[in-house]
Amino acid sequence: QVQLVESGGGSVQAGGALRLPCAVFVYTISLYAMGWFRQAPGKEREPAAAIYTGGGSTYYADFVKGRFTTAQVKAEYMLYLQMNNLKPEDTDMYYCAAASRPLAYGDWYYLTNYNIWGQGTQVTVSS
Repeated sequence: QVQLVESGGGSVQAGGALRLPCAVFVYTISLYAMGWFRQAPGKEREPAAAIYTGGGSTYYADFVKGRFTTAQVKAEYMLYLQMNNLKPEDTDMYYCAAASRPLAYGDWYYLTNYNIWGQGTQVTVSS
């Protein structure tokens, strides 16, 4: 089994920064990719960033490129999302997710490819 626990959410003013940690409690299976998704009330969950854990390749949605960075620290079983230059439209619930099967190039974008999810952490950006 695997459990993901996000933290680090909070309120920040526009232009500010937050770092979201995701603790990975892995017991029996391998994880091939990890991603960050976000969702606003009444809207669909959308991808923000992902990392393929084997080679470390990272991928970002266009609306976060140049502002968000995701990184893994395997020895600590941690995934991080560093969010800089935050905007009010980044206000969302942010979720950490993991895939327990290999993903092809481009598959990171689709939430149905992730079978393990955290509980989410709220990020609020004020103008």
